[in-house]
Parts: sequence; C-alpha cells; structure tokens
Amino acid sequence: MAITSANQLELLQTAEAVAREKMIDPGLVVEAMEESLARAAKSRYGSEMDIRVSIDRKTGKATFTRVRTVVEDEELENYQAELTVEQAKQYMSEPAIGDTYVEEIPPVELGRIAAQSAKQVILQKVREAERDRQFAEFEDRVGTIINGTVKREEYGNVIVDVGRGEAILRRNEKIGREAYRPNDRIRCYIKDVRRETRGPQIFLSRTAPEFMAELFKMEVPEIYDGIIEIKAVARDPGSRAKIAVISYDGSIDPVGACVGMRGSRVQAVVNELQGEKIDIIPWNEDTPTFLVNALQPAEVSKVVLDEDAERIEVVVPDEQLSLAIGRRGQNVRLASQLTALDIDIMTESEDSIKRQKEFEERTKLFMNALDVDEFFAQLLVSEGFTNLEEVAYVEIDELLTIDGVDEGTAGELQARARDVLEAEAKAALERARELGVEDSLVDFDGLTPQMIAALAEDGVKTLEDFATCADWELAGGWTTVEGERVKDDGLLEPYDVSLEEAQSLIMTARIALGWVDPTELEADEEDLEEDAVDAEGDEA
Repeated sequence: MAITSANQLELLQTAEAVAREKMIDPGLVVEAMEESLARAAKSRYGSEMDIRVSIDRKTGKATFTRVRTVVEDEELENYQAELTVEQAKQYMSEPAIGDTYVEEIPPVELGRIAAQSAKQVILQKVREAERDRQFAEFEDRVGTIINGTVKREEYGNVIVDVGRGEAILRRNEKIGREAYRPNDRIRCYIKDVRRETRGPQIFLSRTAPEFMAELFKMEVPEIYDGIIEIKAVARDPGSRAKIAVISYDGSIDPVGACVGMRGSRVQAVVNELQGEKIDIIPWNEDTPTFLVNALQPAEVSKVVLDEDAERIEVVVPDEQLSLAIGRRGQNVRLASQLTALDIDIMTESEDSIKRQKEFEERTKLFMNALDVDEFFAQLLVSEGFTNLEEVAYVEIDELLTIDGVDEGTAGELQARARDVLEAEAKAALERARELGVEDSLVDFDGLTPQMIAALAEDGVKTLEDFATCADWELAGGWTTVEGERVKDDGLLEPYDVSLEEAQSLIMTARIALGWVDPTELEADEEDLEEDAVDAEGDEA
C-alpha cells in the first residue's frame, strides 16, 4: 500500500473510527500509525537509520524524515544516524554537538509483510491505550458500588461484566453460599484495581465492611449529605453486622434515620445482604460508653479499660453472659472489631472471685514485707495501696488518712517498706553481677536493679546489648497472627515500662554509645513538628 493522496484522508478516518469504537483519544491511534510507518520505512531504508513519520492531523499527509545527530569525532558509532561536525558542515552553516539535521525522504510502499507488521503495531498501541483508559476509569471508582451483569462462574469466582470491562468477585468475597447464573444482575463494592500485564484487574467484594457503609449512604440521604457519619462497621458476612453512627445535627437521631420509617431503609440494606441482621449503634467518644452500646443487647455492669494494651475488661450479670458472647462468640467478636479493642468478658461472680484473690495476695504481701497484722494489711489494700513502692514513697499525708495511723506509725511503715525495697534491689544487683552484667549497663540511668536482673536473665548484659533492643521487646506489645491478636511479653513489662519510655531509654543508650547524633535527632524532630503544623494548616 503506497501512501498516496487517495488514501491520506482514509488514514485519519480509520484513526477516528478506531478511537470512537475503543473510546480512546484519536491522537493515540495516529501516533501508533506514525510508529508503524516509521518501522516499515526502517525495514526498507535500513534499521540503523533514525526515521520518523509525521501525519498531518488535518490532511492526513504522511511525511517521512531522516534525522541525524551531530556528535564528537571519537563518539561516532552509527554513521547512518550520526554526523561529525566536519560532515555536518556540508548541510549546516555552524553545526554544534547535539544539533540534528533533518531531511525529508521519499515515502515507502507497504508490502504485504510490512502492512501486516504495521497493523500489529497499531493494534498493540490501541490495546495499551484502551487498558490505560480502563485502568484510569476504574481506579477513580475504587471505594464505590458498581452494578454489573454476571457473565460466568469459574472455580467459584464470578466474572462480572461492568460495562467497559470485566471484573472478578472471588469466592471468599461472596456472602455465604451465594450462587449466580449468567445474566443475573449483581451489585458489588470495587475493592481494588491493579495494573497487570494482561490489562487492569478489577476486584469486587460483597463481604467488605465498606460495602455495607456505601449501601447505607445510598439509602440514607443524611449520610450522603454528611449530617450523619458512619464511624465504624463490623461484619460477619451473611449473618450479623454492627454499624456505629453519629449525628452532627442535634435534631436528628442517627439510629432512627438509618432505620427509616417502619424499618424501610435498613430493610433495603438487609435484603441486598441476603438477610444479614444489622445492629445500628450510636457512636460515642467515650470508649467504655461506646463499648456498652456495642455489646447490645447484653447489659454491662462494669467496664475496665487498659488503653496501653488496647484491651478492655467487661463485667456482665451471670445470666447475661451467653447473650454478651453471642452464638459462637459472634456478638463479642463484632463488638471487638467495632471498637478496635480486645474484649475480655467475665460474669459478676467471676469478677468477685478475681478481686478477692487480688485482695488476698496484696494483704499477704503487706503482712510479710511490713510485718503488720492481717487487719492492718487489709486496711492498706482497702485504701488503694497495691505495692511496696506506693507505701514507701507516697506523701505521708495519704497514710495519715488511714484510721489509727499517726505520724510515727506512718514513718515506721515507710521505713520498713524502703528497707525491703533496698534489700530486694541489692539481691537483684548481686544476681545480675553473677550473670555477668557489665558496669556500662549497671551505671545506665533509668534502669532499676530488678530491671537489670531481668535483662541479664535474657542475655542483655552490656549497654551495647541494650541499645540493640527493640522497644516492643522491652515494653511488650500485640501482634496479629492469622487474624488473632497475640500478646508479646516484654522484658521490662512487669515494671510498668511503657512503649514511649522504652523508646526513650533505647535512644538515650544509642546516643551515649555515639551511634546516634543528638543534633540530627533534634533536627528530625523539628522537621516532624513542622510537617505536623503544615498538615494541620492544610486541613484547616
């Protein structure tokens, strides 16, 4: 095929037709044509040449040009695409390194093989452009709901026609035992869009908590308008769910708005989710109050929150235990997901036994350590004293509030407590020395002898050993293993060392050893503070 005036306009018409069909920019198709013609010209004139083709966007005329670049004499490698300065003087008045000399060459005729090659290049470029368009379109729709038509089912995965592409609903993203037939209408949440070699892959979900949130946004105008906000969602797909909502308008009840007249709004969501029961809960900034709401319909007697461990202890009446836990632990599991806390549930009788045991242990501690009778030890425990440190170093006025305790008695109690603590510290230090602890760790400020002994038991015997520890190794923490939170015991956790304190101790050790420059650390902290201020300004 020769590029003649007869088919120049035909090129543009073809490009526009392809672009319209594939819904891509016609310019991309023309660029693909230019590349394919340039490739064909290289096969005719020589692959070493730098040949470029330009198609006029109005007339369709294709112009073939040969480009040669001016290089230094010693760098001349490809004489077909490069020129020395001396050679360039034949064509240019004042050639300089890097200049290009462009000359027009006769157009080529496309033989059968060249035409087939050009067609392949154009098709490949069009496919790439179509994939880019599809990826850009669906990438912007991640986090929204889409309606589609079931095309087929493969190994439990459902292939869904979503208009300008296909998406996949994996079997673990389906609700319960959902089954679909070809041409069934389906509504899903776009969970992810990934760019892969075979084109963009669109992953759908019907089990994601966000799917329920988006369904409520469609059914409840107040959520769509931002008057009511969904703060948290927890689901056991196809069975039960809990959703926490808050209203920013005092005249609107968030729970009532989500339920709707005679339950019409929530029922529409339930029907879409195959009958999944939904508990709508008012959100509260106060974590214990929010948890009491989340454990409905069970009643809660008492809540004890441990914010550092992200755990919460809930006491319920004995007859409410099974209701609070739910069938197969469902109620407490969903409440835990909703509040992002680990929840321990116990009955009032179990709580009473636990408190009694703690009371007895502390009473024995004070009896043995302070050499006081059982009644006086029980008085100390009743007043809230839990360990010897509190007795030894508390303000003396707090001891004087105990019935029958005068200044002399209070002073004697504190002296006895300090003597015991000093003896324990001495024994712990001797134990640490026996284990081979070096002075560098003993003299380090911030560690008690008991802490040093505990570190030595685990092989931490020098300041260098201590500086290589991670903060969670000292303070303890939680990790998620196969979907369950598992406790990591810290070496210094029995001594109430928090994660922040552990980080500070480790960093101080690294500075003392010269591993970290404190001036650089201060500069990094200032940068972080500035970034935080900038972020607040952007939000404002």
